[in-house]
Amino acid sequence: MTADGKSFPAGFFDRQDPTDDARFYEMPRFVVHIDAATIAALTHAYRELLPAGGAILDLMSSWVSHLPPELELERVAGLGMNAEELAGNPRLTEHVVHDLNREPELPFDDASFDAVINAVSIQYLTRPVEVFRSVARVLRPGGIHVVATSHRCFPTKAIRAWHSLPPHERIDVVGTYFAWAGGYEPAEILDRSPPGADPLWIIAARRSDPAAPTR
Repeated sequence: MTADGKSFPAGFFDRQDPTDDARFYEMPRFVVHIDAATIAALTHAYRELLPAGGAILDLMSSWVSHLPPELELERVAGLGMNAEELAGNPRLTEHVVHDLNREPELPFDDASFDAVINAVSIQYLTRPVEVFRSVARVLRPGGIHVVATSHRCFPTKAIRAWHSLPPHERIDVVGTYFAWAGGYEPAEILDRSPPGADPLWIIAARRSDPAAPTR
């Protein structure tokens, strides 16, 4: 159920392992979750979508952010579940350990980022609409929220819907998160799947400008 009365089907966000996420992520995992060609495709998408010199929030971050190495940025904040992984990420200028399923409100000031990225982790959120609403709060008007998704996951921690829905419906679900959260322009869907590699779908939306005139 969301704050405005909209709801997903019963059991939509159930997981095989409902125990405390902090326990699951206690041990660091210095691995990547998509193959090399798909990582390259994601990096290229970031090259197109992210503003040079901007402030970036890497949501559900780890030891690597897949950002273009030549892209100079003012700030790259990482929010994730394992302190050792975050400390090992050379692109982060700061990091915080924070469980979004326990507390979906982000520990950052309003309008403090030009972009928020989330790479192949959206399937683990159990309160995504609340998280997306908080992302809209911390984005500056016109800032972009970029969600990248593929087909791999930690199966016991992914929500039930991710196991039961085909890929195109999972993409639609992420679009619903944006729409129900409010504060975004209509989401755009990009298929950046490399041939013969892990698929890559990107769902991105810009923070709407509350001061902009309406027609």
